[in-house]
Formats: sequence, structure tokens, C-alpha cells
Amino acid sequence: MVLKLATPEELVSDRHPVRTIWRVAESMDLSALEAKIKAREGTGGRDATSPVLLVALWLYATTRGVGSARELARLCLESRPYMWLCGGVSVNHHLLSDFRVDHQDVLDGLFARVIASLVNQKLVKVYRISQDGLRVRACAGASSFRRGERLGLLLEQAKAHVAELSALLQDPERSAGLSAKRKAAQVRAARERQQRIERAIATLPALQEKREKLAKKVAAKDRDKKLKEPRASTTDADAKVMKMADGGFRPALNVQFAVDTESRAIVGVDVVGEGNDHHLSEPMRKQVEQRTGRKVEEHLMDGGFLVKEEVEKAALDGVTVYVPPKPPRNTDLRGSEYEPMEGESQTLSDWRARMGSDQGKEIYKQRAATSETVNADVRTHRNLNRLLVRGIEKAKCVALWAALAYNVMHFGPALIG
Repeated sequence: MVLKLATPEELVSDRHPVRTIWRVAESMDLSALEAKIKAREGTGGRDATSPVLLVALWLYATTRGVGSARELARLCLESRPYMWLCGGVSVNHHLLSDFRVDHQDVLDGLFARVIASLVNQKLVKVYRISQDGLRVRACAGASSFRRGERLGLLLEQAKAHVAELSALLQDPERSAGLSAKRKAAQVRAARERQQRIERAIATLPALQEKREKLAKKVAAKDRDKKLKEPRASTTDADAKVMKMADGGFRPALNVQFAVDTESRAIVGVDVVGEGNDHHLSEPMRKQVEQRTGRKVEEHLMDGGFLVKEEVEKAALDGVTVYVPPKPPRNTDLRGSEYEPMEGESQTLSDWRARMGSDQGKEIYKQRAATSETVNADVRTHRNLNRLLVRGIEKAKCVALWAALAYNVMHFGPALIG
């Protein structure tokens, strides 16, 4: 038996990265979260967990690749860095899970202030940015996608189940063996399933409209080809079946990141439910300019973003776009994609010439050197390889946590106020 006196400070060394995370969290303006706490000095109420602690826990967990609230709650009891952060304060997985996805506006503001701080210190310039999409496996199974008729039937079944369950729980004899907590959980689960089905049905009109537009294009090429009836997921209505990096097709969401090519800082984040990247460049560019207060002069992106109208529109806004043109279908008529096409505007001819020049090719190399490495980092080290939450709003919170953690890991000392 050993009698030992110890303090929480001895749990981690003086140079442990968790201390940097804590100092960054302390320096953040969390007044929007603190204002929601009702129990204050002189006012009765239940003790509230400090937002600084919750932000620090999720920042450090994300830097370590932890994306599960239950796993984080376990680590707070067993892992020394997490125990040091908690300092004896207990947290549970419900609190951690809710905090992670319930404050998108606050997270967005934190991310914007981090970027603004780096810009003010001239660590980030955003003169040239690189954008790429990362298709992340959604929290939905392939078998959860249903057509309109089947969704209507499932909705009726879900409503009947909610009514039946409510009647059962209101009968003292039939529900005598269930605790109040268990009853509330069963009702909540039944209602959430009903809400997910209703949301899936609500997405069908937009999917049908998109199908009709596609049908017109298909009809001009192949009149015998019939398009499948649109389907929506009963688990996550925002998820769509997308082609993944390995060539397979799975339910996913499209996470977009914009990166400053010089500093490699993430300066823009978005999440969409479409598999293609068309028309996503301009909104991202505007988002970056709004966050930083600086003008984007050059925008690098891969061929999936190519829309000629967007190239011309960017030129009118004073932005030079670097995106590879598509190879010609008939090389006999036009030998290279860098040669001007008949009838194209001067802006598009200049774009083709720019992408074919040695200088343009050298600049475009920075796209893969920045966006691809950032995507690999957040996928491998920030647990953005599979989503454990449902819906675009919650997925965007997860993406913002990943971007915040990435920037803190690379610019931590500069963010400590």
C-alpha cells in the first residue's frame, strides 16, 4: 500500500498538447453559450457545465480522432488528458452529444473568429484558395431508401405505433414494469422515427423535379432509357447515394472545404446533399470573403466544379479561376482542350490558354498539394471518415469541429489570447 499526495496538474506534462487546447478554449468568446445558462450567482437553479470545458473536450477529442460522445464520456473517466480537462467535473454522453450538434451558429462564429484572428496576424491571406469536396459516409443504410408509395405506408405505420405506444404507457397496469425514463425514451424514439419519415417524404418533390430535368436531357440522347423513381432515406433524408473515392456507391454527404494555399489553413466549410460539385464554387468564395474580409483573387478547383458560366461570372468579379477543361471528344477537329473553341467568349479562351501554360500548370499543382492533404488529414485524424449524426445541419457541426481542430493543431500558439 502506498500513500501518495497528487494534484490534477500531475496528470499531464507541462508540454502536453491538451494544455494548448485548454488555453485556446479559454481565449474564445463563448458569451453566446454562457448567456443560455440560467443558474447564476444569486439565482436558483441546477449547476451547469462550463461551455469552456465542453468546447475544450470536443476540440481535443476531434484532434485525437474521437467522434463518438459515448467514447468521449468513457475517456473522461479513464484517460489522463481528458481527466485533466474535466478537473473532477462529471460529464455524460447525452450532454456531450447534444452540445456537439446543437450550436451550429455558435460554432460558425467561433470558426469565423479563428480565421479572422489568423488574417489579422497575417498568417492567412486568402489571395489564392483551393476548394475540394469530400464525400463522407452518411449515417444511413442503403436499404433505408424508399419510394413515395412505400414511404406513405411507413408513415401510417409510424403514426399508428406512436398512438398505440402512448395508449400503452398511459395504462398503469400495462406499463407498470417500466420506469419513467424508459417510457420517455420509447415515446421519443417512436416520434423521431415518424419525423424522419415525414422529412423523407418532404424531400420527394425536389427529387422528382430534378428527375424530370434529367429526363429531358436523357430523352434527347436515348429515348428508350427510363429513369428510376426517386427514393429517399427513412434514416437520413439529406443523404444521397454517391460515388465514393473507391468507386463504390453508398449513402453520403458532400463536405466542402476551402483552404488557403499559402498557410494551408481551412477558411471555408459547407455540407451539401448533392454528389456533384457544380455551382458550389461561388458560394464558397463568398463565404471565405465574408469570414476574412479579404478579396479572393485566385480560385483553384478540380474538374468536377467546371461550369463555363461560373468561369465567366468569376472573371467579371475579378477572380482568376484555375480548373482543368474537359478533353475534346473529337481530336481531329480540335487537338487539345487548351485550344479555343469556336463561338466561345474571350474569357473562356483566356481560361483555356491559362490552364495550358506552364505557369498555369505550376499554380494548379497547389490544389492537390493543399486540398488533398487537408482532406486526408480530416478523414484520417479528425474522424471525418463516417458520420455518426443525421441531417445536414448536424453534419455541418461535425465538419466545423473538424475544421476548428485542424486549425488549432496547426496554429494553436497564435490563437491563444
